[in-house]
Amino acid sequence: MESSTSYQIAVIPGDGTGPEVVREGVKVLEAASKNFGFSIELEHFDLGGDRYIRTGEILPQNEIEKIKSKTAILLGAIGHPDVKPGILEKGILLNLRFTMDQYINLRPVKLYPNIDTPLKDKGPDDIDFVVIRENTEGLYAGAGGFLKKGTPDEIATQESVNTRKGVERCIRFAFDYCRKRNKKKKLTLCGKTNVLTYAFDLWERTFYEVAKEYPDIQTDYAHVDATCMWMVKNPEFFDVIVTDNMFGDIITDLGAVIQGGMGIAAGGNINPNGVSMYEPIGGSAPKYTGMNVINPLAAIASVQMMLEQLGEDTAAQAVEDSIMKVVLKLQSLSAGRMGYSTTEVGDMVVSNL
Repeated sequence: MESSTSYQIAVIPGDGTGPEVVREGVKVLEAASKNFGFSIELEHFDLGGDRYIRTGEILPQNEIEKIKSKTAILLGAIGHPDVKPGILEKGILLNLRFTMDQYINLRPVKLYPNIDTPLKDKGPDDIDFVVIRENTEGLYAGAGGFLKKGTPDEIATQESVNTRKGVERCIRFAFDYCRKRNKKKKLTLCGKTNVLTYAFDLWERTFYEVAKEYPDIQTDYAHVDATCMWMVKNPEFFDVIVTDNMFGDIITDLGAVIQGGMGIAAGGNINPNGVSMYEPIGGSAPKYTGMNVINPLAAIASVQMMLEQLGEDTAAQAVEDSIMKVVLKLQSLSAGRMGYSTTEVGDMVVSNL
């Protein structure tokens, strides 16, 4: 098929098993491009713990500029056992998110057939919703500091920064996504209006003001503790959830568990008008490095999300359909217990496209 569209993809394999799962994601992306009439140009970036230990560099400015020129980013995993926690995460992950204004964290929570969920009597028909998390503000904006550090009178403050602009653009994205998703057409705001009376007053007012422009979307509100309870007890209540940075961080990990674990969970850091970054939710799993036993399906699902956001809907659906066929063959999603190697799982997804 003649290629009419070309995408420039920055590939960051990262640490631990990241390169292994990214290899399979790239394999599927290349196969999809051949099958569905678009072309891709890949550029790999050596960013992560090994480079930091070797050179002291985390994310040089010239490489940020190169990455910013791409269409999208595929990331493996960041995290190295010989590097203090926080250095790589802040220096690479948060730096990229903030530099490229990836203000949406998009997390589908979907249970595929043949995958076990810890929720009793729940199946694929019950667990199919999306969490949209504000990704550049809130408690993660880095506002705060210490007074009298190291003394008995030490004070530590961490401020939640919420701007009308930041809140509104996240909420608008959520309404638009809910409309495009076209399932239950229900958007739930997750917050804590009874305690966080300033931040979530802004969120709630903005939510219902914007809702007037979307009369076809049903709106709902739930405190974050109630949201967690219902995600476990009645996940079928939800269609799309929108929330702030910290609450989103927490409930998306709960979502990963109920959809079968980190081996299948993928996420996107989205700038709807710029460069977005897609990644498996699981960590770098260094103890499995080089063993060819890690599950690559979350990385492949990240590719599926990338294709969907790029507008390659047919290719995205084909990748998801293939993932669903492959999970029927796996004995487990866990590393070393799948019944197949990392490479074989990637090959099976490609053969089913």
